[in-house]
Amino acid sequence: MNLAQAIEHANALVFPAFLTDDLARTAEREKNEEAIGLLTSAWMEAPLGTEPYPFDLVRNLADRNRELCDLIGEEKLRDLRGTSLAQHLSDDDLLRSAASLQHRCVADVRRTAGPGLRDMGIAYTEATVSGSVAGVDIETTSRYPDRGYIINVGLQFVKLAPKGRAEKGYAAYCGIPDLYASKGVPLANIHQITWNDLGGKQPFRQNAALQKALLMTFETYPYLAHNAAFEDSWFMLNLNGYAEGRKAGRIVPIDTRDICRRIDPEVRTLPHDARPDALETWARRRKTLKANEKERHLGLEDVDLMIRTVEAEFAERHMFAE
Repeated sequence: MNLAQAIEHANALVFPAFLTDDLARTAEREKNEEAIGLLTSAWMEAPLGTEPYPFDLVRNLADRNRELCDLIGEEKLRDLRGTSLAQHLSDDDLLRSAASLQHRCVADVRRTAGPGLRDMGIAYTEATVSGSVAGVDIETTSRYPDRGYIINVGLQFVKLAPKGRAEKGYAAYCGIPDLYASKGVPLANIHQITWNDLGGKQPFRQNAALQKALLMTFETYPYLAHNAAFEDSWFMLNLNGYAEGRKAGRIVPIDTRDICRRIDPEVRTLPHDARPDALETWARRRKTLKANEKERHLGLEDVDLMIRTVEAEFAERHMFAE
């Protein structure tokens, strides 16, 4: 599939419910996901203001693909690798996030970080951090944002300081199609969210008030997330205006996982189950989570844990401005 074919496919009038054959559904899903990848890459790579189509074309195709995946069944897709989830933020994103925390120019951070960001750990710690940021965590029904739904959002604001306190947080549940009332909420074994939490709730894509509030937040404050590539990938295909804000530089995701991996000098010598890949293991290491406690895997609770843990890490490395 080339770009012209991807555009044509995205603009086609296809009704997933009319595809009743398993082979036809699988073929359509594969075309959808290939087109989503091509369209996203081409749109992001085009010079700002010269994009060949609005990003709504991509979001709408992702909506269509989710509807199709509902018909295919989550159990059949569970082990099928997707392409819409980024594994990490780009080097440019990491440089921009450090510059945002330290209120300095990206070029200065880049000079310290060096080729391939080999000294990014030094760049993170050579200047103090300050200012207000938002923390965010989402729970979803799939690993891949073009196949599943955002069902829980946790958001909290904090002023980065030695004794900074997070403000009261915000949490929201978002609905999913009624067929899951009987099938059960996918990935409930991880997030423990059931139909009782979601029944009657407005879906994330249709919740205009929530979308507006999140977009305004992300365009006002840098946002922290542990493995921010996950939230970033999901918001790209689910939050109206997010891709546009990201490309224009108005939205800055900050990956706390990358920070703690690079600035903790003991990371490389830690046993695997103590490394900060997961928020839970990092929080235990910084003693913001007791040894017998577990990460809740619920938006607001995980945001609060992340913020307390990143503050402990920053304090440990003397990164706060006095």
